[in-house]
Amino acid sequence: MATRHNHHEHSGDKLLAEAATVLTEAGEQWTTMREDVFKVLAAQGRPVSAYDIAEDVGKARGKRVAANSVYRILDLFVRTNLANRIESANAYLVNSHPGCRHDCIFLICDDCGQADHFDDDTLTDALRKAGRAHGYRDVRPVVELRGLCRDCAA
Repeated sequence: MATRHNHHEHSGDKLLAEAATVLTEAGEQWTTMREDVFKVLAAQGRPVSAYDIAEDVGKARGKRVAANSVYRILDLFVRTNLANRIESANAYLVNSHPGCRHDCIFLICDDCGQADHFDDDTLTDALRKAGRAHGYRDVRPVVELRGLCRDCAA
């Protein structure tokens, strides 16, 4: 049985405010560009690429935005727990509970691209312990499961 990790899910303006707070408490600035990238990321219901974010931010700003600038911001968001990187898709997903640090297990639909997450501290703790047993330090489990979501499987 999965160990549950309690956290507060945020959305809309509350998510934006929480993200700004988390980033500034990490010693970083909440710039208008970072806010624009976060808003586009948060508006997505599935993992999204840096190129797609750059295109949407560019449209909103009325000028081209370089994908490498968006990548730098997304890397910052991952480091500060505002976003998660979906490794298998080279895409990003907003973290709806940015003030909470834990390892998520991602479920990704092979058909529609929807991504959900759940927590199982027993599993991720075992993976971390296995990594340490092999001599690694600062082990951060990244677990992705692929399949069909409930809607696509129906």
